[in-house]
Amino acid sequence: MAKPGVLAQYGKFLPVTDKTPLITLGEGDTPLVRSPRLEKEFGAGELYFKLEACNPTGSFKDRGMVMAVAKALENGFKAVACASTGNTSASATAYAAAAGIESIIVIPKGKIALGKLAQAIVYGAKIVMVDGNFDDALRMVRELCDKQPVALVNSVNPNRIEGQKTAAFEICDSLGGAPELLFLPVGNAGNITAYWKGFKEYRGRGIIAAAPKMMGFQAAGAAPIVLGHKVDKPETIATAIRIGNPASWKQAEAARDESGGVIDMVSDDEILEAYRIMAEKGGIFGEPASAASLAGLIKMKRRGTDFGGQKVVCVVTGSGLKDADTAIKGFSGQFIEVAAELAAMEKALGY
Repeated sequence: MAKPGVLAQYGKFLPVTDKTPLITLGEGDTPLVRSPRLEKEFGAGELYFKLEACNPTGSFKDRGMVMAVAKALENGFKAVACASTGNTSASATAYAAAAGIESIIVIPKGKIALGKLAQAIVYGAKIVMVDGNFDDALRMVRELCDKQPVALVNSVNPNRIEGQKTAAFEICDSLGGAPELLFLPVGNAGNITAYWKGFKEYRGRGIIAAAPKMMGFQAAGAAPIVLGHKVDKPETIATAIRIGNPASWKQAEAARDESGGVIDMVSDDEILEAYRIMAEKGGIFGEPASAASLAGLIKMKRRGTDFGGQKVVCVVTGSGLKDADTAIKGFSGQFIEVAAELAAMEKALGY
């Protein structure tokens, strides 16, 4: 059976009208996977991973992008544009291609994982590289969209947040209620804003009795919300959250404060440790930014937080295949090279 997509599945919670085209690439309905091995290791009552990497372009961005592009079509736009460190550009160009409209992406030169850039290339985007960081790219694309008949589809577009909140609905639908804690990476801060909006709406309608605490984690080299000021030159291995001036900064702080949660930071070493643990002990291959969620949980555990008896969800925002270079560069072992004979292979393996 074909997946309905988030516009059809959750239309009554979204700004969908009779004129909104119900486009879809099969986004949403992503797995919520329990990890008994890791919940035992970190002392959680139940530990789940929300695998947003299973969306069509390999990241959570598809949920919001389908809503943003649908509304752009409804309003007569023939082109969409975004600034991106990678995942947004992949998603925007895919949905624009499916809708038959033009896509323009503005990226910071040398600051995008090649796997993500490859997606934008193959989907047929017009690609502009800016000699600056993400914040420069976003400023330029906003100016372009203010002046030209092009729809802005970054998360400053409220339709993006509307679509992304459906992940919160899915978690509650799967668990029969909300978890106590939701861990997720924070970059431009649209996702933490969207999840909190979704949980609040479900709570407001009486579908869930309580909402989770929002546990957001920035990379230490790109942690403006934690530091309380813009970071002019953000640096982190987690390219998807390498952002120094988040567009949804205030909304993220509201999500933290209203939920009783935290926004903290994790180092690149902590991110890479969680990245490996998630793969080697959980069987889950997320891009480095995705590992910030588990890195935050591990950091809190080591500081003495007791997760016993609590349902915990970590959001895996994007596929590890988007940044395969990190996995390959981090490989410290050796390949076992043998002659093409079983006996030689058995000896090398220690049998």
